[in-house]
Amino acid sequence: MQKNWYRLDTAALLFPAISRRDWCNAFRVSATLTEAIDPVILQRATEDLRTRFPGFFVSLRKGLFWYYLEESSEPVTVRSDYAYPLTFMSSRELRKNCLRVLYYKNRIACEFFHSVTDGHGGSVFLCNLVARYLERKNGLRVPREGFILDLTEPPPPEELEDSFLKNAAEVAAGRREEKSYRLHGSRDSHGFKTLTTGIVDTETLLDTAHRYRVTVTALLAAVMAESVIAMQAEELPRKLRRPVKITIPVDLRRLYGSQTLRNFSLVLNVGADPRFGDYRFEELCSTIYHELCAKATPQNMAGMIAANVQPQQLVLLRLAPVFLKNLVMNAVYRRAGESGGSLNISNLTNLPLPQIMLPYVSRLEFIIGPQRSYPNNCSVVSFSGKTYINMIRNIRESELERRFFSRLVELGIPVEIECNRR
Repeated sequence: MQKNWYRLDTAALLFPAISRRDWCNAFRVSATLTEAIDPVILQRATEDLRTRFPGFFVSLRKGLFWYYLEESSEPVTVRSDYAYPLTFMSSRELRKNCLRVLYYKNRIACEFFHSVTDGHGGSVFLCNLVARYLERKNGLRVPREGFILDLTEPPPPEELEDSFLKNAAEVAAGRREEKSYRLHGSRDSHGFKTLTTGIVDTETLLDTAHRYRVTVTALLAAVMAESVIAMQAEELPRKLRRPVKITIPVDLRRLYGSQTLRNFSLVLNVGADPRFGDYRFEELCSTIYHELCAKATPQNMAGMIAANVQPQQLVLLRLAPVFLKNLVMNAVYRRAGESGGSLNISNLTNLPLPQIMLPYVSRLEFIIGPQRSYPNNCSVVSFSGKTYINMIRNIRESELERRFFSRLVELGIPVEIECNRR
């Protein structure tokens, strides 16, 4: 029986090429329910999603010229969440499945290799998995609205398309950016990732953002930039400092009306250069907000898309064997891939669930792992009046978290702190 296979989308091409023995680009979305998870029912619910979401039940394969995704012959086996979030996905595991479904007490978690999808696509998958689980376990009849899809229908072609190819400009934008300051510290043993979660009231967070006339994402980026600027100032004299830029993913579906469940986001680096002088917090908020607004336009993003699409259309690169492509992509990534940012803030905003599901779900979360070349990252999601700010690191030093959450409290945003390290 012939298996279905999928070309990697434009963003996904990069991730297998830059993976290392101790790092690959993955993320997690999870839902905490009001009662303990039944793993047998969760396994059945997972299997129920295979036909509707074929692009998620795939393995990573290596061809002569490109990596590609192939329909997996291995079932996605539900497992106990036994360790810390986002344990390393080895190449051996990815050759079987690029998706994990995990459970722990009341929590269902899905972890995705980033070549499969982005935060939006992962959220759609999780919401449908939780809905199907509740249908099987509690007999709910969840309406097909928002992120909840009809599992009896085949996926429309739009969900499986590479939307980058459709929306690239004819002229590519330049890639060059000055290198940003990077945090550093002592790597944790055995690859352990420390997760610190700050839980805040969403209305209070919104009110504070409105007080500074910015979005929540811009407010959090300003707090993060201020914290990193202060840490750099304690380490280096002004002449030796670097720009501090926060990397913010932009969901391009909102700009172009795409329905794809594959990757369709690009990142913008926004912040300030402390070599030019000190910034008041209000100035950081305004600078970051207006820079985001100026850059996140359909025209500018189309030029950035073209910068990623056009190289893969070059005849010489298309004919080059995959190992040579990996060398080229690694070289480009080291020069420009992450160098323009200090760390990420990825905000999924508010995830919509049908009203009938709300009594059964107490919490949703989104976690991205540390990047290849910097040790800290931050991801944000809001649900049912609470916003969950997840800060993850692979170093022992916790100074960034201390400064960031303390500053939120100073701004009048009370924070409840949780951590997976005692």
